[in-house]
Amino acid sequence: MRECTWPGIRDRKQEERRARIPKEWLIGTEKLPADEALNVLEIPRTCGILTAREVHITEDLDASSLVAAIRKCRFSAVEVTVAFCKRAAIAQQLTNCLTEPLFDSALARAHELDHHLRTTGNPLGPLHGLCISLKDTFHIRNVDSSIGIASLAFQPAERNAPLVDILLAAGAVIHCKTNVPQTLNALDSVNNLFGRTLNPYNRRDVTAGGSSGGEGVLVAMKGCVMGVGTDVGGSIRIPAMCNGVVGFKPSRGRVPFAGQEGGQLPSAGMVGMQACAGPICRGLDDVRVFFDALEAATPWEVDPAVVPGKCWGSDIQKEREPLIGVLWRDGVIEPLPPVMKVLQEVVEKLKVKGVEVVEMQAPRFKECNSLANAFFGVEGGNHMFDLLEQTGEPLIPWLESRLRRKKPKSVDELRKLHARKLDLETDFMEIWKDSRGRTIDAFICPIAPHPVPPIDRWNGLSYTSSFVLLDYPAGTLPVRLLRHVDLDTNMTGETLSSWDRVNRELWNKETIEREVYLNTPLSIQIVAPKLQEMRLYNAMQIINDAIHAKPAVARL
Repeated sequence: MRECTWPGIRDRKQEERRARIPKEWLIGTEKLPADEALNVLEIPRTCGILTAREVHITEDLDASSLVAAIRKCRFSAVEVTVAFCKRAAIAQQLTNCLTEPLFDSALARAHELDHHLRTTGNPLGPLHGLCISLKDTFHIRNVDSSIGIASLAFQPAERNAPLVDILLAAGAVIHCKTNVPQTLNALDSVNNLFGRTLNPYNRRDVTAGGSSGGEGVLVAMKGCVMGVGTDVGGSIRIPAMCNGVVGFKPSRGRVPFAGQEGGQLPSAGMVGMQACAGPICRGLDDVRVFFDALEAATPWEVDPAVVPGKCWGSDIQKEREPLIGVLWRDGVIEPLPPVMKVLQEVVEKLKVKGVEVVEMQAPRFKECNSLANAFFGVEGGNHMFDLLEQTGEPLIPWLESRLRRKKPKSVDELRKLHARKLDLETDFMEIWKDSRGRTIDAFICPIAPHPVPPIDRWNGLSYTSSFVLLDYPAGTLPVRLLRHVDLDTNMTGETLSSWDRVNRELWNKETIEREVYLNTPLSIQIVAPKLQEMRLYNAMQIINDAIHAKPAVARL
């Protein structure tokens, strides 16, 4: 008989997940870090489960190098898959990042790929043998897409999402699905079904981000080279920031989005803020591998929402030097000192490399936050509450005071929201020219007004949701870790808003110990015009090269 209450469903689901990890992949008691151990990024290489060769496979090679090595028979697809499945299993034990370990099917798939290469002499496709993880929302045939909701558990999907079919046809191995927040409307990846995903830089104190938090953590733990998340308010870029990896949110219509579970009625997301899918990766080269494979698959032939033609828009113009903008603040929440400091450091590094940087003005930036928030609530959230009430499942504590049933907006209310959005979009087109009429290729700005915050204390989405509202492609680049020297500067100036007041509490020595931020990643956001993914990618390359450039050595 089917269990009808959420605690029983939770227990069955978690037992199913535990049973999918082979006993020989469990970390021994003597190697398991103590509960108070904060940073666990090195545990996979020291716990004794991975061989030296498996450590090399999972740590030293990017996506293109792995595919090339498999094609040249330096590694078999099975060998690579075993290595990443082991590492994902280790990551799960340390951070609770997985929802669906798919190790058995992944290994069966790897055997098929090895047989194909052996008998034909050719790889199946451009991702042959590459292990890729997926956010739990994506449908995989015969696998749950429960998104952490008890009433959706043990109801496996009947067919693959179009993106899943594309990845498989390209030769990928899908070895797991990853954790999300309850309702997908929180910035910490915690739900009643699977529990909380922990940040591997500091498991006790700071958030792993959301809603693609499991993806961000797994990539940081090197349980895969790349994974796929979704973003409707920052859900690719925020976990990438929290876990020190690269996130890439394209414009809508670039990556197939159909075939997902979102806890909404079919097509409900089309009338409000429209989410998109994109990669979370270790490095920029992996982003390019993902989009090259996607472009070769002509995804517009399997998902009607995908824009026909190449995935990449126009490049940074080759006939002139690049021009990068900097947008320091949104006018709603003033960034805390470490956020401003790392942005200033990147500007200086670009100038040292000879890249011209101009300060930008976007006076209507502050209007985006409230409009984006209005779009988030158009459906009223009623279907999600219906799903929760089927098993008596409560909201997680963070959502209890933030989410409730609402009356869906009327057609005329929606019309007014879209009219405001079009007006903003039109005015924002002017920001892409500097005072001399030159085209700004891309700009840098904060991802958040604070560093990686304590658990359940993320404050505001204005720096990320604005670019979903405007449909601008945007990416996350890690810069460095936060150091003791970053803790000394105090906030100045007047409080801008209620959001700003809360943000200042995240830096006020009377309300927080600043040391909580130590050794967490500091990242920046890069933004390009609508549907200009190649322009964004090339700008990210230019900026990444400047960040990691070695200082010139003085010569006598």
